Amino acid sequence: MILETLVTARADDGVQGIYRHASGATGTDMTFSVFVPPHAPGTKLPVLWYLSGLTCTHANVTDKGSYRAACAEHGIIFIAPDTSPRGDGVPDVDVYDFGQGAGFYVDATQAPWATHFKMRRYIESELPDVIAAAFPQADMARQGITGHSMGGHGALTIALRTPERFRSVSAFAPIVSPIHCAWGQKALGGYLGQDPASWRAYDACALIEDGARLPELLIDQGDADSFLPEQLKPELLTAACAAAGMPLTLRMQPGYDHSYYFISTFMADHIAWHAERLTA
Repeated sequence: MILETLVTARADDGVQGIYRHASGATGTDMTFSVFVPPHAPGTKLPVLWYLSGLTCTHANVTDKGSYRAACAEHGIIFIAPDTSPRGDGVPDVDVYDFGQGAGFYVDATQAPWATHFKMRRYIESELPDVIAAAFPQADMARQGITGHSMGGHGALTIALRTPERFRSVSAFAPIVSPIHCAWGQKALGGYLGQDPASWRAYDACALIEDGARLPELLIDQGDADSFLPEQLKPELLTAACAAAGMPLTLRMQPGYDHSYYFISTFMADHIAWHAERLTA
């Protein structure tokens, strides 16, 4: 595995880096960012994954997420992958909610997407192995995950499918049930085909209904989010968790929208919440 360092910079007494590698899962080069906080030599640090939303790359949260000071305070490595494969040979369409920038963290089965759109495999298997090999200070026995919108969907579904991997799970304005919203129906139908039974592995509410469990969830959602009633539908997650007896803290934040102004406001709070569970 050859990891190319694109940028490193000192930040909050740690190191913010941008890296690229050839992915076997997607068959493309993939770029991601890692912040390593200040630490004593030989220290092992817990890891927090952040999955981004529609149209985003690693750069959105890296530039606007306001996480570094909190990660430095709590001693947490912060990893931000891209949202899809990219490049001239990767299929795409001229819409914001499908194709490049909109991988939905699935392993596509339908042509032409199946060749490269393997974001589930990339996030669940390949990139963790890359991190473990390239960052010896990362304690892969102490991982948390969070994300925003499509990335919140990714964080919830990946954690529900692999609960043994994560000690903590949260999300910002997640798509909680792609089966029941237009974004999800378009993406899952296009990547996986038109049999809704194949979509359930990528729907947090369906996974919970089918028996998947996590110790607890933290969700922040702005009540002024224009996508709230039609695409996000947090009430479906509330109902699924209640029926399963699974603890959920859903905080409706007055006046906040879907943007990084919202995410950056509550990012330090989420990192502190993860730190309590990752450093115990």
